[in-house]
Amino acid sequence: MTTVQVPTIKLVIDGQFVESKTDQWRDVINPATQEVLAKVPFATAEEINAAVASAKNAFNTWRKTPIGTRARIFLKYQQLIRENMQELAALLTAEQGKTLADAEGDVFRGLEVVEHAASIGNLQLGELANNVANGVDTYTLLQPIGVCAGITPFNFPAMIPLWMFPMAIVTGNTFVLKPSEQDPMVTMRLVELALEAGIPAGVLNVIHGGPDAVNGICDHKDIKAVSFVGSTHVGTHVYNRSSLAGKRVQCMMGAKNHGIVMPDANKEQTLNAIAGAAFGAAGQRCMALPVIVLVGEAQSWLPELVAKAKTLKVNAGCQAGTDVGPVISKQALARITELIDSGVSEGATLDLDGRNPTVPGFENGNFVGPTLFSGVDTSMRIYQEEIFGPVLCVMHADNIEQAIELVNANPNGNGTAIFTRSGATARRFQEDIDVGQVGINVPIPVPVPMFSFTGSRASKLGDLGPYGKQVVQFYTQTKTVTARWFEEDEEVGALNTTISLK
Repeated sequence: MTTVQVPTIKLVIDGQFVESKTDQWRDVINPATQEVLAKVPFATAEEINAAVASAKNAFNTWRKTPIGTRARIFLKYQQLIRENMQELAALLTAEQGKTLADAEGDVFRGLEVVEHAASIGNLQLGELANNVANGVDTYTLLQPIGVCAGITPFNFPAMIPLWMFPMAIVTGNTFVLKPSEQDPMVTMRLVELALEAGIPAGVLNVIHGGPDAVNGICDHKDIKAVSFVGSTHVGTHVYNRSSLAGKRVQCMMGAKNHGIVMPDANKEQTLNAIAGAAFGAAGQRCMALPVIVLVGEAQSWLPELVAKAKTLKVNAGCQAGTDVGPVISKQALARITELIDSGVSEGATLDLDGRNPTVPGFENGNFVGPTLFSGVDTSMRIYQEEIFGPVLCVMHADNIEQAIELVNANPNGNGTAIFTRSGATARRFQEDIDVGQVGINVPIPVPVPMFSFTGSRASKLGDLGPYGKQVVQFYTQTKTVTARWFEEDEEVGALNTTISLK
């Protein structure tokens, strides 16, 4: 019997793709077929230290690289991503499971941040106040802070790395990236393209691993800032441990997003939006819409919502016409199934059961179909926990006041949406809702890169979000300079050392 050799995922240290010397490896598995696509190393402590040392050394020269030179690298990088879009999407679908259309969307939303990074010349500007006192000017410099690191999740293996390292690097920092160990292949291809675009050796390094690698990043004295996207449990650990080590930290974490459906909403558009937001990407999005609150007469829409969900096709992401692909792993499938079981046992009405779907040709896949519960209340696990699967909880409210109160009582604050034709209702909602990102007839209100990702409350730790204006502040240190220049023949008293602002 012939043993099939699978490729090994490399580390990137000082611009070189390096085979790890570790004795700990994990299989990268196609979630639709269980095929082993590659093996990913859990980097040793020495390899992690080497990656950070490379980044620290490169920072000495990269920080002084002209801003136009940095911007042009990312102009080239966005071109390379566009040219390789189909290859990137196919890689992503194979290892993560989402449909090819979703995979292209994953890459494209990251590409938008790369394009934004190319405009750094207009973003990294300081301020100047002329003549604040006699002959005195005050101005600020936004300077890079040093070695930064990013820890990314499995659900967006293209987009979220591209949220992180382009903005960190273009602002003059160097970077150590730890991709998800579950699906690192598309991330590594993006790193290859970044180096091809001209990112110098040591400016972008990659390590792989699990908890030890995460802790290594949190603890390393030469890493100045850490970005994280993932679960609340891990994000809280990363924030606390990194903060205690004196680092800047931004952690985007778990969610339980609610959509409010008013009876005056456009029914067909709203039902389509809900189906896509609740079940697309197999529900594996922190900005998914797993809870719908039907207000007043909109409660009669439930049968049509169930009918819409039934039309969605479950299949491997690489197959044409697929709406819902597999979830990432057997462990994720078991957890989602157990939560569906809990909803039944706790008294919710299971209007659509997606457990154990039949998917011809992919019998070993990690599939769960669209699942819909009604009669859900806030005491149930399916409401309290982030399911991260294609499961929709439907709740009821008599009026907009009740709906807002329900959303605000939930501890998470990543995103929310309202569906209505009333401008007055929408405005009231956006003012009174205590959630960081609001959609008005937009089910997944992730902002474009000119704005920052602004999840709030239990969904976020740290003051500044990814990309947009906020992330320029996160990755730079503001230095304030107060300067006074004298004519060569001007005499100044020896004791005149204090600037008077009177």
